[in-house]
Amino acid sequence: QVRLVESGGGSVLAGNPLNLSCKASPYDAASADCMGWFRQAPGKEREGVAFISYGGGIRYYADSVKGRFTISKNNDKRTVYLEINGLTPEDIGMYYCTAGPPKACYAPIRDSDFGYWGQGTQVTVSS
Repeated sequence: QVRLVESGGGSVLAGNPLNLSCKASPYDAASADCMGWFRQAPGKEREGVAFISYGGGIRYYADSVKGRFTISKNNDKRTVYLEINGLTPEDIGMYYCTAGPPKACYAPIRDSDFGYWGQGTQVTVSS
């Protein structure tokens, strides 16, 4: 069983950066090779925003965040990071860390492919 713990959410001014992190423990390469983030805004469907494979060779970004979000990881620390730049009100939502097998990192991204989920961390943007 993999436990995911997110941190780094909060309220920031539009245009400012924000960094999220997610630590997996224990780490299970078979079922948590692909790690990343979904987000859900009030009244909207959950959206997969960024994902990264264990070796970092596969990275997926939703079109809505390309050029502004950067996902990275430190395997020694079993931690995935999401660097968010140029925050806009459209980025408001609960951000969930998730982990799944290698196939989960291949488009189309499906939340059903991910077996582990964190509790979520709230991101709020003010203007």
